[in-house]
Amino acid sequence: MVAASLSSLFSVKAASWDTQQRLPYNRQRTKPKKTQNPNTASSTTTTTPQSLSLTTSISALLSRNIQSPIQGKFEETYLGYEAWLPTPPKVEKPRSIYNAASLAYIGDSIYELYARRHFLFPPLNIEEYNDRVMAVVRCEAQDAMLQKLLNEKCLTEEERDIIRWGKNIGSAKTRTKKRVGAAVYNRASSLETLVGYLYLTNVKRLEEIMLKLGFSGVPSPS
Repeated sequence: MVAASLSSLFSVKAASWDTQQRLPYNRQRTKPKKTQNPNTASSTTTTTPQSLSLTTSISALLSRNIQSPIQGKFEETYLGYEAWLPTPPKVEKPRSIYNAASLAYIGDSIYELYARRHFLFPPLNIEEYNDRVMAVVRCEAQDAMLQKLLNEKCLTEEERDIIRWGKNIGSAKTRTKKRVGAAVYNRASSLETLVGYLYLTNVKRLEEIMLKLGFSGVPSPS
């Protein structure tokens, strides 16, 4: 009897607007597919980023109707500022201080920052932002990006050496590594290593590389 009284005394009643269960934010969550009535379906279908990755190349996904001032060059300023990336620590010889895994660690975040900036315009909902960003930051996409740089001979000998260094990163087995295989995973890590290295040593060169990969060098569509 006493226990029942205490239970009723300390019970908490949720407000009417807070009774629905809220799902935690998951950056990898995608929208459920909507069922479409075949009798009312239109002749045009909407292509999701997942299906785009199967039928088009990464370059096609990154392509946008933007008029760059001069092909092969990037804007010196972004939204009126001389630099838009976080200021890197001053390190003259990163390889003497950091190992390849450390450079890949920071390179991963810088690479994703470029992807997020690229898809910022036009405005989309969060799910669509995440779908597009995830399509270009996954290992398979980074591997394709690296092959593009190598096939087009865009890298200097020093940068190729960084790529070779980054391929030798030792890492534990993860679900991603099991899914794509060690070779693809290591090549993707080597691209992240190069991005991290250039971020610490030569941001201007980093901008040139990312522009060659198809990431936008201007703030918004014209």
